[in-house]
Amino acid sequence: IEYIRSYYYNKLEFTRFSSSVGKHVGFTEYGVRNAEYWNNNPSILSAMRAQKEVYCLHNIQIKYDNA
Repeated sequence: IEYIRSYYYNKLEFTRFSSSVGKHVGFTEYGVRNAEYWNNNPSILSAMRAQKEVYCLHNIQIKYDNA
């Protein structure tokens, strides 16, 4: 299971957090600046890493029960 949070502006993805990578990755100049800032802030990183357990693992049983 992988948690991905993407940030878009004008249909262009500029930053993405992936739980398999464990940090933000920037795709544009603006996105790289944001990713560097967010990756240097331990509270933001720990909150994003916790989202996998909060969102994904909580809802996976619901998906399997419905299938």
